[in-house]
Amino acid sequence: MWRYFNPNPAGRITGDCTVRALCAALDVSWDEAHDMVCRMSKNMCDMPSKNAVWGAVLRKHGFVRTIIPNTCPDCYTVGQFAEDFPRGTYVLCTGDHDVTVRNGDILDTWDSSDEIPAYMWTRR
Repeated sequence: MWRYFNPNPAGRITGDCTVRALCAALDVSWDEAHDMVCRMSKNMCDMPSKNAVWGAVLRKHGFVRTIIPNTCPDCYTVGQFAEDFPRGTYVLCTGDHDVTVRNGDILDTWDSSDEIPAYMWTRR
């Protein structure tokens, strides 16, 4: 089920889905998540929006990346994933959007339950 989640300290709805997803997955503030990504970006000499950069932040916190099963690559949605995984914390990646599903709740500023995830991060 979708739950409105906007940790942005200014209350802005902006292109910060990766930072929001990190906030929800790591249980940190927006500023902390932003700083983590920026530090990793600097260390890797790459941009904060790169999957490898924010993925390294998740990996550093015990997450592993897994491909979503290819049983229905064009029809398995974030919403269905949330129903299938009612326990645990997952960061789902659609290609142009990142969102955290925690204990069956989709935490986002908009209802992204119809998006199609390509891969996920989960804690070991």
